Amino acid sequence: MNRNNRAGMTFFLLSPLLLLAGNVPAAEQNVLLYVVDDQGSTDAGCYGNPAIKTPGLDALAAAGTRFTHAFCTTASCSASRSVILSGQYNHANGQYGHQHSYHHFSSFQEVKSMPVLLAERGYRTASAGKYHVAPEEVYHFEEYLNGPSPAQMADKCRDLIAADSDKPFFLYFCTTEPHRPFKREGSDTFDPADVIVPPYLPDTPECRGELAKYYGSVQRADAGLVRLIEILKETGHWTDTLVIYVSDNGIAFPGAKTTLYEPGMRLPCVVRNPRAAKVGVVTDAMVTWADLLPTVLEFAGAPAKGLSLHGRSFLPVLETEHPQGWDEIYASHTFHEITMYYPMKVVRGRKYKLIWNIAHGLDYPFASDLFASATWQGVLASGSDTYAKRKIDAYLHRPKFELYDLESDPDEVVNLADSPERAEVLAELKEKIKAFQKRTKDPWILKWEHE
Repeated sequence: MNRNNRAGMTFFLLSPLLLLAGNVPAAEQNVLLYVVDDQGSTDAGCYGNPAIKTPGLDALAAAGTRFTHAFCTTASCSASRSVILSGQYNHANGQYGHQHSYHHFSSFQEVKSMPVLLAERGYRTASAGKYHVAPEEVYHFEEYLNGPSPAQMADKCRDLIAADSDKPFFLYFCTTEPHRPFKREGSDTFDPADVIVPPYLPDTPECRGELAKYYGSVQRADAGLVRLIEILKETGHWTDTLVIYVSDNGIAFPGAKTTLYEPGMRLPCVVRNPRAAKVGVVTDAMVTWADLLPTVLEFAGAPAKGLSLHGRSFLPVLETEHPQGWDEIYASHTFHEITMYYPMKVVRGRKYKLIWNIAHGLDYPFASDLFASATWQGVLASGSDTYAKRKIDAYLHRPKFELYDLESDPDEVVNLADSPERAEVLAELKEKIKAFQKRTKDPWILKWEHE
C-alpha cells in the first residue's frame, strides 16, 4: 500500500493487487462494525477490569487484535459517528454536533460514507440500532433493523448474515448501551463497593452508585456481541468476516465524554481480521476513528481513488505490537449539544499532548445529562472545590493552551504550556495543529489570526 505519512493523510492509494479486485467483492469479504455508546477504555475484562464481565469482547480480543492507543476524534455521539462512517474529521464533513432534535447538525451532501461506498462496490448493507447522523441519503443503508436489547437485535440480523447470496454483507451494529440512563438486565447488577473508580472520577457514594449501573449496561452491550459471534459461527461466516468493535466516545461522566482529555477520547478498539496469521495480539499503534473507513475499504479490496480521506488503513499493522510510524494522532471537537460551543484541537504523541481551547474565554459547557448526574451534583453538594484530581475551577475555566507530559502526568493535571522549559515543545505542537488544520480544510484555522 502506498500512502502519505500519518500526519499527512489527505488521500491514500490502494496497491495494484487491491486495484485488481475491481468493484465486485467476494462473498468472503463481510464486515461487521460494532459501535457501543459511551464505553471507557478500561471498562472491559480484556482491558484489565476484573469486575465487568465482557465475554464477547474478551473472545474477540483473543481471536484478533486489541489496541491500547485508539482514539475518537471528537467526544460527542453524532459527530464521532460521522467520522466513523465518512473517514473525515467532522469539521470537514459538516456534522459539527448532534443530529437529533433542535441541535440539527448535518453532514454535507457531497460526503461519501461507508455504507454508500460499500453498496456501490456490491455489498448488502444494514444498520442495526442507533443511527444518529444526517442526512439519510449521505449515510444510506439498504436495511434498518432494531430491537429491544442488543442480544435481541443481533437475532434480527441473522437473516442478513445467513442469506444465500454471492454478495458480502456490511452490518453496522450500534447499541444504545452503555449510554445513560444505563439500561441493564436484572442479572447485570453490581454492588457499588465492587466497582473500580478510575482516577479521573471522584470516589464518592454517588459516583460508585452510578458506576455500578454503568457496569451493568456495559455487560448488556456485550451480550449483543456474544450473540453475533454465535450467529457468525453458526452460519459459517466467522471465518470470512472482519469484525471491528469500538466505542463512539468516552464514558458519560464529567471529565470524560465531551472533553478531549484522555478519558473522553482514548477508547476500546478490538479488531478481528479473519485473514490474520496471529491472534491475541496487543498493539500500541495509535489509531483514530478516521482510520476505520480506509481499513474497511482495504479489507473489501475496494478502490478508493478520488476519495478525500483523513485516515489510513491499519489492516497492515494488526499483527504488530509496536509498529513504526503510528505514533501521533489528532482530534477536533466543536459541539455536543447546540448550546455547547467549545471548539478544541488536539495533537497527541507518545509523550506530549497539546489541547488548543479556541473558546477559552467561555466557561466549559456541560452536557445536560452530565450536569444532572448524581456524581457531579454530589460533588457540588459536598462543597468540595475538587473533582477527582482536578480543581472544579480548572475544569470550568480553561486556558488557551493545555500542554501535558503524559509520561509523568497521565491524568493531565499539570499544565506545562507556560513552562519556559517546554517553550520549544509548545511551539512545535502549535505548528503541527496548524498544518493538520490546513490539510483537513478546518474552518477554525482562522482563529489563529482572528481570535
